[in-house]
Amino acid sequence: MNKIEYLNQLITKNNGIIKSSKLSEDNIPRQYLKLMLEKKLLTKVSRGIYIINGNLEDELYIYQQRYAKGIYSHETALYIHNFTDRMLDNYIMTFPQGYHIKANNNFIIKQANLDIYNLGIQEKKTSYGNKIRVYNIERTLCDILRGNNINDTQLIIPAIKKYADQKNKNIPLLIEYANKLRVKNKITKYLQVLL
Repeated sequence: MNKIEYLNQLITKNNGIIKSSKLSEDNIPRQYLKLMLEKKLLTKVSRGIYIINGNLEDELYIYQQRYAKGIYSHETALYIHNFTDRMLDNYIMTFPQGYHIKANNNFIIKQANLDIYNLGIQEKKTSYGNKIRVYNIERTLCDILRGNNINDTQLIIPAIKKYADQKNKNIPLLIEYANKLRVKNKITKYLQVLL
């Protein structure tokens, strides 16, 4: 098998996406990547991230690859968990406090202290089947309430109603996170009305 066939196999295995760093790991010279770009077999979608031509861009996965420390949070996490049908204007990711990252027009950056940054991280699959990291729904509900956003009630009431109707809801975990994120009073007020 030649290098281009092997590279195609790697890309296919990764749902049509390849990172240039993966080439280095597998000892594939970057000239093969350049050759595939010239032959219009690949398209560069971000720095160091390429997709097979004709493949739809999985933006959630691409941003996750580009910003490996980022965890999808807030409204974006609500959307990923199917707790809102509101279209996303921007993706929101949370990074550890002090992590330096440049903002992007499609991207809102939040930061969290290390003691709460890792709280509630889970893996989910995008609609394209790629794994991304997102805060679980309990953490997400607390994050939405932590902000000073006027639209909180438009987001939070339907989301908590849906959460209350879930068979697999974990109220003790929600209260634990609400305690750690200092929104216990807000969460309990909503829960008392909805449960």
